[in-house]
Amino acid sequence: MSKPMKVTTDSSSMDLSDMRKKYKGDEECFEESQLVSLDPIKQFGNWFDEATKCPEIGEANAMCIATATKDGRPSARMVLLKGYSDEGFRFFTNYESRKGSELESNPYACLVFYWEPLNRQIRIEGAVERIPFQSSCDYFHSRPKSSQIGAVVSRQSTPVPNRDYLRQKNAELEEKYKDTQVPMPDYWGGYIVKPYLIEFWQGQTNRLHDRIVFTKPKDGESELGEFQHAAEGGWVYQRLSP
Repeated sequence: MSKPMKVTTDSSSMDLSDMRKKYKGDEECFEESQLVSLDPIKQFGNWFDEATKCPEIGEANAMCIATATKDGRPSARMVLLKGYSDEGFRFFTNYESRKGSELESNPYACLVFYWEPLNRQIRIEGAVERIPFQSSCDYFHSRPKSSQIGAVVSRQSTPVPNRDYLRQKNAELEEKYKDTQVPMPDYWGGYIVKPYLIEFWQGQTNRLHDRIVFTKPKDGESELGEFQHAAEGGWVYQRLSP
């Protein structure tokens, strides 16, 4: 159990230095021999399955996605992973949102999954592309009708006067589409993050955290670097200092 926070007399300053939680002991460390596969997508699947089965984790597919403007100013927010394969990791959003606008001009992103009860984190970096229109359409119409209408109501990231504005528009569209299919907006759809880096992190109480990172060598890079090992599918892996 972590210690209580130290509150200073200065109301503008909060000292959080004593907030410290125990993670795993050294006997539960994550060794290279414990990788279920040298294919990082399969290793992701193994950890993801364990997270979905953990009753203390409400949304195992919740992930932070960080994007950046063309001049490198970052922004981040939580979204839901909606599928993964050897090709990459899929999510859906409004193409005109802040993240959509940033991905349009700088098509790279970083994903972070943090499963606190398991003391595990996965970081993924990759290039981002829109998925085919039909794939977006199929997913859109598989969602509950209320969610479909919500996507039409919300021109994500644009200012609105108040919540009543959204309530009213939602009610109007519920009436409009009560007996018909909701058309997918042309400003809504899916992206796929095609990874070139996947890092598996497991926390240790002594702060000697385990970090095993898989990377895809760039074209023309064939020699292994120091402490690098060949993996499957053209990946290489190595351990990083915590």
